[in-house]
Amino acid sequence: MSNPTRTRQLASLFGIVAALSSSGCLSPPTLNRAVLAYDEAITDAISKQLLINIARAHHHEPIHFTGVANVAATFDFRVTAGATPTLTGEHGRTLMPLFGGSIAENPTISIAPIEGEEFTKRLLAPFQESKLTLLLRQGVDIDLLLRLMAKELRLKHQGEEIAYRNRPSDKDDYEMFRKVVLHLSAIQDANRLYAEAMTFERTWTIPAESVTAEGFAALEQQYLITYLPEQRAYVLRKPVSGRILITNYDPATLPPAERIRLHETADQRPANDVSFDIRPGHVGGEWPMRGDFRLRSFNAMLNFLSRAVDEEREYDVAKDIRTPPVAENPVHTMELLISDRAPEASDLFVRSHGRYYAVNGEGPLGRWNREAFKLLTQLFQMTVTEVPRSGVPGITIAK
Repeated sequence: MSNPTRTRQLASLFGIVAALSSSGCLSPPTLNRAVLAYDEAITDAISKQLLINIARAHHHEPIHFTGVANVAATFDFRVTAGATPTLTGEHGRTLMPLFGGSIAENPTISIAPIEGEEFTKRLLAPFQESKLTLLLRQGVDIDLLLRLMAKELRLKHQGEEIAYRNRPSDKDDYEMFRKVVLHLSAIQDANRLYAEAMTFERTWTIPAESVTAEGFAALEQQYLITYLPEQRAYVLRKPVSGRILITNYDPATLPPAERIRLHETADQRPANDVSFDIRPGHVGGEWPMRGDFRLRSFNAMLNFLSRAVDEEREYDVAKDIRTPPVAENPVHTMELLISDRAPEASDLFVRSHGRYYAVNGEGPLGRWNREAFKLLTQLFQMTVTEVPRSGVPGITIAK
Protein backbone atom coordinates (compact mmCIF):
# COMPACT_ATOMS: atom_id res chain seq x y z
CA MET A 1 0.00 0.00 0.00
CA SER A 2 1.37 3.41 -0.92
CA ASN A 3 2.17 6.03 1.66
CA PRO A 4 -0.52 8.78 1.49
CA THR A 5 1.95 11.47 2.66
CA ARG A 6 4.47 10.58 -0.05
CA THR A 7 1.73 10.53 -2.66
CA ARG A 8 0.66 14.05 -1.70
CA GLN A 9 4.28 15.26 -1.80
CA LEU A 10 4.83 13.83 -5.28
CA ALA A 11 1.61 15.41 -6.49
CA SER A 12 2.69 18.79 -5.13
CA LEU A 13 6.10 18.44 -6.74
CA PHE A 14 4.64 17.64 -10.15
CA GLY A 15 2.27 20.61 -9.75
CA ILE A 16 5.20 22.97 -9.12
CA VAL A 17 7.07 21.63 -12.16
CA ALA A 18 3.99 22.02 -14.35
CA ALA A 19 3.42 25.58 -13.14
CA LEU A 20 7.03 26.60 -13.78
CA SER A 21 6.97 25.03 -17.24
CA SER A 22 3.82 26.82 -18.36
CA SER A 23 4.27 29.87 -20.60
CA GLY A 24 1.62 31.75 -18.63
CA CYS A 25 3.90 32.12 -15.59
CA LEU A 26 7.22 32.97 -17.20
CA SER A 27 6.63 34.53 -20.62
CA PRO A 28 4.47 37.66 -20.03
CA PRO A 29 6.68 39.28 -17.34
CA THR A 30 9.80 38.58 -19.39
CA LEU A 31 8.16 39.93 -22.55
CA ASN A 32 7.06 43.11 -20.76
CA ARG A 33 10.54 43.73 -19.38
CA ALA A 34 12.13 43.08 -22.78
CA VAL A 35 9.80 45.40 -24.69
CA LEU A 36 10.27 48.24 -22.20
CA ALA A 37 14.04 47.75 -22.01
CA TYR A 38 14.52 47.78 -25.79
CA ASP A 39 12.15 50.72 -26.19
CA GLU A 40 14.12 52.71 -23.61
CA ALA A 41 17.41 51.81 -25.27
CA ILE A 42 16.21 52.87 -28.75
CA THR A 43 14.77 56.14 -27.44
CA ASP A 44 18.02 56.87 -25.63
CA ALA A 45 19.98 56.14 -28.81
CA ILE A 46 17.88 58.61 -30.84
CA SER A 47 18.30 61.31 -28.19
CA LYS A 48 22.06 60.88 -28.05
CA GLN A 49 22.33 60.86 -31.84
CA LEU A 50 20.59 64.23 -31.98
CA LEU A 51 22.98 65.64 -29.39
CA ILE A 52 26.07 64.22 -31.06
CA ASN A 53 24.98 65.66 -34.41
CA ILE A 54 24.61 69.09 -32.80
CA ALA A 55 28.18 68.59 -31.57
CA ARG A 56 29.29 67.64 -35.10
CA ALA A 57 27.60 70.73 -36.53
CA HIS A 58 29.26 72.80 -33.78
CA HIS A 59 32.61 71.61 -35.14
CA HIS A 60 31.47 72.09 -38.79
CA GLU A 61 31.49 68.35 -39.46
CA PRO A 62 28.96 66.33 -41.50
CA ILE A 63 25.97 64.98 -39.61
CA HIS A 64 24.89 61.35 -39.86
CA PHE A 65 22.13 59.19 -38.38
CA THR A 66 21.80 55.46 -37.79
CA GLY A 67 18.52 53.72 -37.06
CA VAL A 68 17.47 50.43 -35.47
CA ALA A 69 15.87 48.34 -38.21
CA ASN A 70 14.82 45.31 -36.14
CA VAL A 71 15.08 43.88 -32.66
CA ALA A 72 14.75 40.12 -32.24
CA ALA A 73 15.06 38.70 -28.74
CA THR A 74 14.76 34.94 -28.23
CA PHE A 75 14.34 33.68 -24.67
CA ASP A 76 15.18 30.09 -23.69
CA PHE A 77 13.45 28.96 -20.49
CA ARG A 78 14.83 25.82 -18.75
CA VAL A 79 13.31 24.21 -15.68
CA THR A 80 14.88 21.33 -13.70
CA ALA A 81 13.08 19.47 -10.94
CA GLY A 82 13.57 16.40 -8.77
CA ALA A 83 13.24 14.99 -5.27
CA THR A 84 15.57 13.64 -2.60
CA PRO A 85 14.95 12.10 0.84
CA THR A 86 15.84 14.10 3.90
CA LEU A 87 19.14 13.06 5.45
CA THR A 88 18.50 13.27 9.21
CA GLY A 89 15.99 12.35 11.81
CA GLU A 90 12.90 10.23 11.49
CA HIS A 91 11.93 12.17 8.40
CA GLY A 92 14.47 10.34 6.26
CA ARG A 93 11.67 8.81 4.23
CA THR A 94 10.19 12.21 3.44
CA LEU A 95 10.87 13.47 -0.08
CA MET A 96 12.24 17.00 -0.39
CA PRO A 97 11.55 18.68 -3.74
CA LEU A 98 14.49 20.11 -5.68
CA PHE A 99 13.84 22.47 -8.58
CA GLY A 100 15.64 25.22 -10.45
CA GLY A 101 15.44 27.24 -13.61
CA SER A 102 17.38 29.42 -15.99
CA ILE A 103 16.59 32.00 -18.66
CA ALA A 104 18.94 32.68 -21.57
CA GLU A 105 18.38 35.75 -23.77
CA ASN A 106 19.67 35.95 -27.31
CA PRO A 107 19.08 39.47 -28.68
CA THR A 108 19.67 40.22 -32.35
CA ILE A 109 19.63 43.94 -33.15
CA SER A 110 19.83 45.13 -36.74
CA ILE A 111 20.99 48.68 -37.34
CA ALA A 112 21.19 50.53 -40.62
CA PRO A 113 22.53 53.93 -41.67
CA ILE A 114 19.82 56.46 -42.51
CA GLU A 115 21.09 57.87 -45.76
CA GLY A 116 20.40 58.13 -49.45
CA GLU A 117 18.90 60.75 -51.72
CA GLU A 118 15.37 60.62 -50.27
CA PHE A 119 16.49 61.15 -46.67
CA THR A 120 18.99 63.85 -47.66
CA LYS A 121 16.26 65.74 -49.50
CA ARG A 122 13.98 65.53 -46.47
CA LEU A 123 16.85 66.63 -44.23
CA LEU A 124 17.55 69.68 -46.39
CA ALA A 125 13.99 70.55 -47.46
CA PRO A 126 12.20 73.24 -45.43
CA PHE A 127 9.26 72.09 -43.32
CA GLN A 128 5.82 72.85 -44.72
CA GLU A 129 3.14 74.78 -42.86
CA SER A 130 1.12 71.61 -42.14
CA LYS A 131 3.89 70.29 -39.85
CA LEU A 132 3.93 73.47 -37.77
CA THR A 133 0.15 73.68 -37.43
CA LEU A 134 -0.03 69.98 -36.52
CA LEU A 135 2.31 70.59 -33.58
CA LEU A 136 0.62 73.88 -32.69
CA ARG A 137 -2.70 72.08 -32.33
CA GLN A 138 -1.07 69.68 -29.87
CA GLY A 139 -0.53 72.61 -27.50
CA VAL A 140 3.15 73.32 -28.22
CA ASP A 141 4.18 76.89 -27.36
CA ILE A 142 4.16 78.97 -30.53
CA ASP A 143 7.22 80.93 -29.42
CA LEU A 144 9.20 77.70 -29.02
CA LEU A 145 7.93 76.38 -32.36
CA LEU A 146 8.79 79.49 -34.31
CA ARG A 147 12.15 80.13 -32.66
CA LEU A 148 13.19 76.60 -33.63
CA MET A 149 11.42 76.15 -36.98
CA ALA A 150 11.40 79.62 -38.57
CA LYS A 151 14.43 81.11 -40.29
CA GLU A 152 12.90 84.51 -40.94
CA LEU A 153 9.91 86.79 -40.51
CA ARG A 154 8.38 88.80 -43.36
CA LEU A 155 6.22 91.75 -42.31
CA LYS A 156 3.91 93.60 -44.68
CA HIS A 157 3.64 97.35 -44.19
CA GLN A 158 1.93 99.75 -46.61
CA GLY A 159 2.37 97.39 -49.55
CA GLU A 160 6.03 96.73 -48.76
CA GLU A 161 7.46 93.48 -47.42
CA ILE A 162 10.42 93.55 -45.05
CA ALA A 163 12.36 90.40 -44.05
CA TYR A 164 13.82 89.90 -40.56
CA ARG A 165 16.19 86.96 -40.10
CA ASN A 166 16.19 84.78 -37.01
CA ARG A 167 19.94 85.14 -36.45
CA PRO A 168 21.43 86.74 -33.32
CA SER A 169 24.28 88.18 -35.40
CA ASP A 170 21.72 90.35 -37.24
CA LYS A 171 20.76 92.41 -34.20
CA ASP A 172 17.88 94.47 -35.59
CA ASP A 173 16.41 91.53 -37.49
CA TYR A 174 16.70 89.14 -34.56
CA GLU A 175 15.11 91.52 -32.08
CA MET A 176 12.13 92.22 -34.36
CA PHE A 177 11.70 88.47 -34.93
CA ARG A 178 11.72 87.79 -31.19
CA LYS A 179 9.27 90.63 -30.45
CA VAL A 180 6.73 89.39 -33.01
CA VAL A 181 7.03 85.81 -31.75
CA LEU A 182 6.50 87.04 -28.18
CA HIS A 183 3.41 88.94 -29.30
CA LEU A 184 1.88 85.78 -30.77
CA SER A 185 2.86 83.90 -27.61
CA ALA A 186 0.97 86.41 -25.45
CA ILE A 187 -2.14 85.92 -27.60
CA GLN A 188 -1.74 82.14 -27.22
CA ASP A 189 -1.37 82.52 -23.44
CA ALA A 190 -4.75 84.29 -23.44
CA ASN A 191 -6.20 81.34 -25.40
CA ARG A 192 -7.13 83.63 -28.30
CA LEU A 193 -4.78 82.38 -30.99
CA TYR A 194 -6.26 80.58 -34.00
CA ALA A 195 -4.43 78.48 -36.60
CA GLU A 196 -7.11 77.48 -39.08
CA ALA A 197 -7.38 76.74 -42.77
CA MET A 198 -9.31 79.26 -44.83
CA THR A 199 -12.56 77.48 -45.74
CA PHE A 200 -14.77 78.74 -48.52
CA GLU A 201 -16.87 77.51 -51.44
CA ARG A 202 -16.00 77.48 -55.13
CA THR A 203 -18.84 77.70 -57.69
CA TRP A 204 -19.06 76.99 -61.41
CA THR A 205 -22.00 77.40 -63.82
CA ILE A 206 -22.30 75.09 -66.84
CA PRO A 207 -25.05 74.73 -69.49
CA ALA A 208 -27.43 71.84 -68.78
CA GLU A 209 -27.30 70.53 -72.35
CA SER A 210 -23.54 70.01 -72.04
CA VAL A 211 -24.00 67.42 -69.29
CA THR A 212 -24.78 63.79 -70.19
CA ALA A 213 -26.40 61.34 -67.79
CA GLU A 214 -23.05 59.64 -67.19
CA GLY A 215 -21.35 62.99 -66.69
CA PHE A 216 -24.01 64.12 -64.24
CA ALA A 217 -23.50 60.97 -62.16
CA ALA A 218 -19.75 61.65 -62.08
CA LEU A 219 -20.26 65.29 -61.08
CA GLU A 220 -22.51 64.26 -58.19
CA GLN A 221 -19.57 62.42 -56.64
CA GLN A 222 -17.49 65.60 -56.32
CA TYR A 223 -19.83 68.60 -56.29
CA LEU A 224 -23.07 69.90 -54.83
CA ILE A 225 -25.33 70.51 -57.83
CA THR A 226 -28.19 73.00 -58.17
CA TYR A 227 -30.33 73.29 -61.32
CA LEU A 228 -31.40 76.76 -62.53
CA PRO A 229 -34.46 76.21 -64.80
CA GLU A 230 -34.59 79.84 -65.98
CA GLN A 231 -31.02 79.64 -67.25
CA ARG A 232 -31.13 75.94 -68.15
CA ALA A 233 -27.83 75.54 -66.29
CA TYR A 234 -26.27 73.68 -63.41
CA VAL A 235 -24.42 75.44 -60.58
CA LEU A 236 -21.60 73.31 -59.15
CA ARG A 237 -20.46 74.05 -55.60
CA LYS A 238 -17.47 72.54 -53.82
CA PRO A 239 -16.19 73.27 -50.26
CA VAL A 240 -12.48 74.12 -50.26
CA SER A 241 -10.00 74.04 -47.39
CA GLY A 242 -7.26 76.50 -48.24
CA ARG A 243 -3.98 77.70 -46.68
CA ILE A 244 -3.43 78.02 -42.94
CA LEU A 245 -3.71 81.45 -41.33
CA ILE A 246 -2.66 82.31 -37.74
CA THR A 247 -4.98 84.98 -36.34
CA ASN A 248 -6.22 86.61 -33.14
CA TYR A 249 -9.84 86.21 -34.31
CA ASP A 250 -11.99 83.36 -35.57
CA PRO A 251 -11.54 83.22 -39.38
CA ALA A 252 -14.97 81.58 -39.73
CA THR A 253 -16.56 84.93 -38.83
CA LEU A 254 -15.14 86.61 -41.95
CA PRO A 255 -17.29 87.02 -45.08
CA PRO A 256 -16.65 84.33 -47.74
CA ALA A 257 -15.10 86.86 -50.13
CA GLU A 258 -12.61 87.92 -47.45
CA ARG A 259 -11.65 84.31 -46.73
CA ILE A 260 -11.07 83.71 -50.45
CA ARG A 261 -8.90 86.83 -50.67
CA LEU A 262 -6.79 85.76 -47.67
CA HIS A 263 -6.37 82.27 -49.12
CA GLU A 264 -5.35 83.56 -52.54
CA THR A 265 -2.81 85.92 -50.96
CA ALA A 266 -1.31 83.11 -48.86
CA ASP A 267 -1.45 80.66 -51.77
CA GLN A 268 1.02 82.80 -53.69
CA ARG A 269 3.61 82.07 -51.00
CA PRO A 270 5.87 78.95 -50.90
CA ALA A 271 4.61 75.87 -49.05
CA ASN A 272 7.07 76.52 -46.21
CA ASP A 273 5.54 79.94 -45.44
CA VAL A 274 3.03 80.32 -42.59
CA SER A 275 0.88 83.46 -42.82
CA PHE A 276 -0.51 85.42 -39.89
CA ASP A 277 -2.97 88.30 -39.54
CA ILE A 278 -3.33 90.17 -36.22
CA ARG A 279 -6.19 92.70 -36.27
CA PRO A 280 -7.36 95.48 -33.94
CA GLY A 281 -10.36 94.87 -31.71
CA HIS A 282 -9.13 91.51 -30.43
CA VAL A 283 -6.52 90.28 -27.92
CA GLY A 284 -3.13 91.54 -29.11
CA GLY A 285 -4.77 93.99 -31.48
CA GLU A 286 -2.83 96.89 -29.96
CA TRP A 287 -0.05 95.89 -32.38
CA PRO A 288 -1.81 94.95 -35.64
CA MET A 289 0.40 93.19 -38.17
CA ARG A 290 0.33 90.94 -41.23
CA GLY A 291 3.08 88.78 -42.59
CA ASP A 292 4.63 85.32 -42.93
CA PHE A 293 7.11 83.11 -41.16
CA ARG A 294 9.40 81.20 -43.49
CA LEU A 295 10.23 77.74 -42.11
CA ARG A 296 13.64 76.11 -42.37
CA SER A 297 14.89 72.54 -42.74
CA PHE A 298 15.85 70.11 -39.99
CA ASN A 299 19.50 70.43 -41.02
CA ALA A 300 19.23 74.23 -40.59
CA MET A 301 17.74 73.73 -37.10
CA LEU A 302 20.73 71.66 -35.99
CA ASN A 303 23.08 74.32 -37.37
CA PHE A 304 21.15 77.06 -35.59
CA LEU A 305 21.39 75.23 -32.24
CA SER A 306 25.08 74.49 -32.73
CA ARG A 307 25.94 78.10 -33.60
CA ALA A 308 24.03 79.32 -30.55
CA VAL A 309 26.62 77.62 -28.33
CA ASP A 310 29.29 80.26 -29.02
CA GLU A 311 29.39 81.62 -32.59
CA GLU A 312 25.95 83.25 -32.50
CA ARG A 313 24.80 83.25 -28.92
CA GLU A 314 21.21 84.25 -28.31
CA TYR A 315 20.50 87.08 -25.91
CA ASP A 316 17.57 88.48 -23.99
CA VAL A 317 14.99 90.47 -25.96
CA ALA A 318 12.21 92.23 -24.06
CA LYS A 319 8.67 92.21 -25.38
CA ASP A 320 7.23 95.19 -27.23
CA ILE A 321 5.34 97.69 -25.05
CA ARG A 322 2.17 96.89 -27.03
CA THR A 323 2.42 93.18 -26.22
CA PRO A 324 0.28 91.78 -23.36
CA PRO A 325 2.07 89.92 -20.52
CA VAL A 326 3.82 86.69 -21.57
CA ALA A 327 4.33 83.59 -19.45
CA GLU A 328 7.89 82.78 -20.59
CA ASN A 329 10.64 84.53 -22.50
CA PRO A 330 13.80 82.39 -22.25
CA VAL A 331 17.08 83.67 -23.63
CA HIS A 332 17.90 80.37 -25.36
CA THR A 333 15.75 78.37 -27.77
CA MET A 334 17.37 75.28 -26.24
CA GLU A 335 20.22 75.81 -23.79
CA LEU A 336 23.16 73.45 -24.21
CA LEU A 337 25.91 72.95 -21.65
CA ILE A 338 29.43 72.01 -22.74
CA SER A 339 31.91 70.89 -20.08
CA ASP A 340 35.03 68.81 -19.53
CA ARG A 341 33.26 66.56 -17.00
CA ALA A 342 30.06 64.56 -17.22
CA PRO A 343 27.21 66.66 -15.80
CA GLU A 344 25.89 65.24 -12.54
CA ALA A 345 22.49 66.93 -12.74
CA SER A 346 21.62 65.89 -16.30
CA ASP A 347 20.76 62.47 -17.68
CA LEU A 348 20.72 63.74 -21.26
CA PHE A 349 24.30 64.15 -22.45
CA VAL A 350 26.91 62.71 -24.83
CA ARG A 351 30.69 62.81 -25.04
CA SER A 352 32.00 64.21 -28.31
CA HIS A 353 35.24 65.86 -29.41
CA GLY A 354 36.66 65.33 -25.93
CA ARG A 355 33.88 67.24 -24.15
CA TYR A 356 30.40 66.61 -22.78
CA TYR A 357 27.32 68.09 -24.46
CA ALA A 358 24.14 68.20 -22.40
CA VAL A 359 20.69 69.77 -22.45
CA ASN A 360 20.28 72.02 -19.43
CA GLY A 361 17.27 70.37 -17.79
CA GLU A 362 17.71 72.00 -14.39
CA GLY A 363 16.68 75.33 -12.96
CA PRO A 364 13.66 77.51 -13.73
CA LEU A 365 14.02 76.99 -17.49
CA GLY A 366 14.68 73.26 -17.30
CA ARG A 367 11.13 72.44 -18.46
CA TRP A 368 11.47 74.76 -21.44
CA ASN A 369 14.76 73.16 -22.53
CA ARG A 370 13.37 69.64 -22.18
CA GLU A 371 10.30 70.62 -24.20
CA ALA A 372 12.58 72.07 -26.86
CA PHE A 373 14.53 68.83 -27.08
CA LYS A 374 11.31 66.80 -27.21
CA LEU A 375 10.12 69.02 -30.05
CA LEU A 376 13.42 68.52 -31.86
CA THR A 377 12.94 64.75 -31.54
CA GLN A 378 9.42 64.96 -32.97
CA LEU A 379 10.64 67.04 -35.89
CA PHE A 380 13.35 64.46 -36.55
CA GLN A 381 10.72 61.72 -36.64
CA MET A 382 8.81 63.81 -39.20
CA THR A 383 11.97 64.02 -41.29
CA VAL A 384 13.39 60.51 -41.17
CA THR A 385 12.34 57.92 -43.71
CA GLU A 386 11.57 54.37 -42.64
CA VAL A 387 14.69 52.44 -41.72
CA PRO A 388 15.22 49.51 -44.13
CA ARG A 389 14.05 46.22 -42.64
CA SER A 390 16.36 43.24 -42.72
CA GLY A 391 13.72 40.56 -42.42
CA VAL A 392 14.48 39.73 -38.79
CA PRO A 393 11.30 38.84 -36.87
CA GLY A 394 10.10 40.70 -33.80
CA ILE A 395 10.49 39.62 -30.19
CA THR A 396 9.75 35.91 -29.86
CA ILE A 397 9.56 33.58 -26.87
CA ALA A 398 10.98 30.04 -27.11
CA LYS A 399 10.46 27.52 -24.31
